[in-house]
Formats: sequence, structure tokens, C-alpha cells
Amino acid sequence: MQLQQAQRSKAKIKIGLQAPSGAGKTYSALLLAKGLCGDYSKVAVIDTENHSADLYSHVGNYNVLHLEAPFSPERYIEAITICQDSGMEVIIIDSISHEWEGTGGILDVHSNMVGNSFTNWNKVTPRHNDFVQKILQSSCHIIATIRAKQDYVLSEKNGKMVPEKVGLKGVTREGMDYELTVVFEIDIKHQAKSSKDRTGLFDKTPEFIISEKTGERILEWCNKSTTLDDVRAKIRYCTSVNELTEIYNAYPELRNALLTQFTARKTQLTGTKSITTEKQSIWKS
Repeated sequence: MQLQQAQRSKAKIKIGLQAPSGAGKTYSALLLAKGLCGDYSKVAVIDTENHSADLYSHVGNYNVLHLEAPFSPERYIEAITICQDSGMEVIIIDSISHEWEGTGGILDVHSNMVGNSFTNWNKVTPRHNDFVQKILQSSCHIIATIRAKQDYVLSEKNGKMVPEKVGLKGVTREGMDYELTVVFEIDIKHQAKSSKDRTGLFDKTPEFIISEKTGERILEWCNKSTTLDDVRAKIRYCTSVNELTEIYNAYPELRNALLTQFTARKTQLTGTKSITTEKQSIWKS
């Protein structure tokens, strides 16, 4: 074990692409992958979608690993290991939804277990967690596509409860998006927007179509080395709360270490004392 100063240098991005059928998850993932590594021969697609990855072979000489049922977490882990050991730089998992609700996936296994349903989750949850950790700890960039369904809530209108669309709900375990660095939601018109973005690159970006340039922007962020001292200097010399907030959003991986400095600088800029030390609460005002 070695203690060292926190910095981002040559990070490996973990991206989610969440979209309904026909929105272009696979094609968008391939374009992102090309931007991330510049060479399709260093891209591998773990294809669970009945050979759909082969439909785009005209775009480049990427590699495909066809994964068929059972879609257990262990088989996904094995597939990722094969891609890593083969020298791939970007792995597209198309899609991770089968690991959750496909044949042999977590929900399928859980529903077929005997005994107490609640207790049985203690047996299958560690298997899913191992799959998530394999993605997060991978030495490759990972792009995970996620099937999505239209989500509805009941709202009261004119004294009646009526269903109202509230967006897309990914077919995977709830909270999976928290594990990823960036999550893009893509609509049926192929327009993308970020629902989560720890890079700060897409927070205020209007809807757009994913291209190789999108991957190149993310790669530049991954390769940019930023130390605590660099960000401390930015905090010290910023001249407005808006500028300070932009710095805060741009370096999510350094927020915890610099929370005291962010709080103190905001106090200086606003002339008010912070009444809380709870993480991130200072940015809600």
C-alpha cells in the first residue's frame, strides 16, 4: 500500500448507453469506442443481442464475442476477461440487461430458487456485485448498453389518476447508473443527453447525436492529469460562485479531498458563513 496525491491520469472510462430498441445503442457505442481508442481493431463487442453487432461490420474491423444464454454474471465476467487478455482497449457490452433479466440472469435465477424470496437475494446479489466490480476494475474502457422501457407514474388530473410518461427506465438493477462515470440516454430519434456525468463535459450540453468526436472528448478528459494543487489554485483564483461551481462540477473525483477549500472559497465570495459541512450541500443553495 502506498499513499499518494490524488490525480486523474489516463483513467479508464465506464459509460452507459440507455435507450429503447431501435434508438441506436450499438452503433452509438461503436462510434464512441472509435473515438476512445482510434482503432477499431482494439475494440471488442460482447454481443448478447443475437448477432446484432455484425450488422455494423462495414464501419470497421472491430472484434465480436457472441455471448449466448445462460446470461449469468460469471459468463459476462469470463467474456470481459477474454477481451482484456486479448489486448482490447475498449469493450462494448451489448447489452448488460440480459445479466439482469435474461435467461440465466439474476432475476431468472432468483425466481427459480426455493425457499424465502427475501433471503435468496443474499445469495444472488453478490454474484451481480462481482459483475459490477469486474466492469469498474477493468483495465479497459467499458461501454455498457442498457435496454430501456418507457416509465410511467400515476398523476392526478381533474380528480382522476392518469398515467404520465416520466422518461426511460433501464432494464438492469436499480442503481447501476451510480456505478458508471457517464450515462447517456438516447431517444428513438438518436438524440442523446446525459443523465449522469462525472466528467462535467456534458452537464449543460443540449441534446446531440453521439459521434467519434464524443469519444475523443471523453478520451481527452481521461488523459488529462489534474492534481490537487492544480485544483486548489483554480479555487483560490476564481472570482464568482458560478465559476467555483464549474470547478466543483469539473473534478468530481477530487471533491471529497477539497470540500473544505470549496466551502471556504464560497464563504469568501458570498460573504456568508456555511451552516453545514454535509458533502455537496453547499452547492444546493
